[in-house]
Amino acid sequence: MAGIQLVGVSKRYGTTEIIPEFNLEVESGEFLVFLGPSGCGKSTLLRMIAGLEPVSAGQIRIGDKDVTPLAPGERDLAMVFQHYALYPHMTVRENMAFGLRNVNVPEADIARRITEATRMLELESLLDRKPIQLSGGQRQRVAIGRAVVKEPGAFLFDEPLSNLDAALRNRTRVELARLHQRLKTTMVFVTHDQVEAMTLATRIVVLNRGRIEQMGSPIEIYRRPATRFVAGFIGSPAMNFIDATPVAAADNCIRVRLADGTELQTGVPAAPIQSGAKLVAGVRAESLTLDDASPVRGRADVIERLGERTLVHVTLGSGDIVVAQAHRESPVSSGDNVGLHFEASHVHLFDEAGRGWHAA
Repeated sequence: MAGIQLVGVSKRYGTTEIIPEFNLEVESGEFLVFLGPSGCGKSTLLRMIAGLEPVSAGQIRIGDKDVTPLAPGERDLAMVFQHYALYPHMTVRENMAFGLRNVNVPEADIARRITEATRMLELESLLDRKPIQLSGGQRQRVAIGRAVVKEPGAFLFDEPLSNLDAALRNRTRVELARLHQRLKTTMVFVTHDQVEAMTLATRIVVLNRGRIEQMGSPIEIYRRPATRFVAGFIGSPAMNFIDATPVAAADNCIRVRLADGTELQTGVPAAPIQSGAKLVAGVRAESLTLDDASPVRGRADVIERLGERTLVHVTLGSGDIVVAQAHRESPVSSGDNVGLHFEASHVHLFDEAGRGWHAA
């Protein structure tokens, strides 16, 4: 088990800088997730850690060793890719043993490692099958098992669940979480899927254009997004954003006016907000609920009945469209005039640069 440090790491292709100076410490034993949209640099970072991409500048350390000049096989890492990359002519057992035999691990030790890994991943009955005889989920578990038997200092995962269907992705995600709990080994995981990040990570690094937008625990990033980018990227449905202007303070918390003239009380301290500033108010669907008594009104357009809850897409008088949450058995219908209650303590404010403020 080893920690990983990136010190002043950057990546350039010619004159194009993909990753500017990047500093990060992955703690020993943690499950860290790089989360961000396509093209944000998360896979490039992972490949530099693995040694599959050379760094343009900076240093990568694994444990107490500078691995920057080392080849991938010398870094004590195991990597699981988006594509399974199994040898089609080999059985599951042979696929898992192949890499170990190449580095002259004794056969008794290979057998022990395979037995432990297949028991952990529930692959015992599949050992003599070839990849063509396996489902997509089974193939991905074999790929994970092939990494596990290496007993590396850290695991790297490059979007390993993206080729699986929804149900299988959910099951494999749980298996990965259990694997981390059993092995307690450092894991770095790349994904653009926020559900994977929120359910797997002990810490999330949200990336945007090769830079860290925010870093923290899943619940911290969800409840207190540092920027509008993070607020909009995390959460399903996405956070609602409405143009707003500060108008007054009540109990030392800012009050804002929306474009249609209605006013909202927030829990954001008034001190950092400049009078007349152009702001955007952000609120998640679970903090925006239907309330007939509310003066904030709108027209219900689309109703999503999801079983455990109902989501209502509402067009406000300003033309802004927001998504509110209603009781799962709410009788609301498309075309209804509805009132909306904003939970003041969960209203976020963002300035023109995207910087965010939250309730104290």
